[in-house]
Amino acid sequence: MLFMKKIIVSVVAALFAFMLEAQSVEYQKSVFVDGNHSLPYRYLEPENFFKTKKYPVVIFLHGSGERGVDNEKQLIHGAQQFLNPVNREKFPSYVFFPQAPMDGFWSLPEVDSICQSMFCNSTTPTWQINALTAFIDSITNLPSVDKNRIYIMGISMGAMALYELAWRNPSTFAAAVPICGAADTLNITRAKNVYWRIYHGDADNLVPVQMSRNVYKKLTDSGADVQYFEFPGCTHGSWNPAFNDRDLLPWLFSKKRRK
Repeated sequence: MLFMKKIIVSVVAALFAFMLEAQSVEYQKSVFVDGNHSLPYRYLEPENFFKTKKYPVVIFLHGSGERGVDNEKQLIHGAQQFLNPVNREKFPSYVFFPQAPMDGFWSLPEVDSICQSMFCNSTTPTWQINALTAFIDSITNLPSVDKNRIYIMGISMGAMALYELAWRNPSTFAAAVPICGAADTLNITRAKNVYWRIYHGDADNLVPVQMSRNVYKKLTDSGADVQYFEFPGCTHGSWNPAFNDRDLLPWLFSKKRRK
């Protein structure tokens, strides 16, 4: 039995490595430099690109487990859905996966502060948030980008950064998809004109589901267009059922920035 378990683990590890390698071929590598700081990132260009067209953009922010400088791990979660041939044909777009450094937490100075009631991001932004803002600005200024269709997605730590980027730059994003995240509810209503689709597992053992419930209520009370999906019995990996939501990408790419 132990031998069989080792074989299964080895097969899963090999399959995972193969998938990551396949994604690495499709997603091109680059580095964004912002002053003294830099962010490695991977990007996917629209299939059958036409110079005369303008394309939407998806920014995807990873969780704490994918931090580093390898410019690889940030593709572990979420990258595959944009490589799906059907999705690439139906939703031609730019997709960007920046990577946070090992000693950084996007919008939080330290990971222990994730579930405190008062969020650090209500005052001074981290350098990573400033770098992400500059990075997104540089993307939106590309001539082939549709500025009215800039979307942002994030899981866990990345969802927390998503919330902060949205309220600090409310006129940038058309739609936002935070998964198992948390936010500074004091400021989140600044982004009430963004279209929201929030996901969380009700058995999350790392980021309490109440965090997303609080954000949903705050946005709803402010008159925002917000949808909330809660997965019964799901722990922290609620991105798995979220990515299996067949309506997610059609919903996302249907949204345009409200002016």
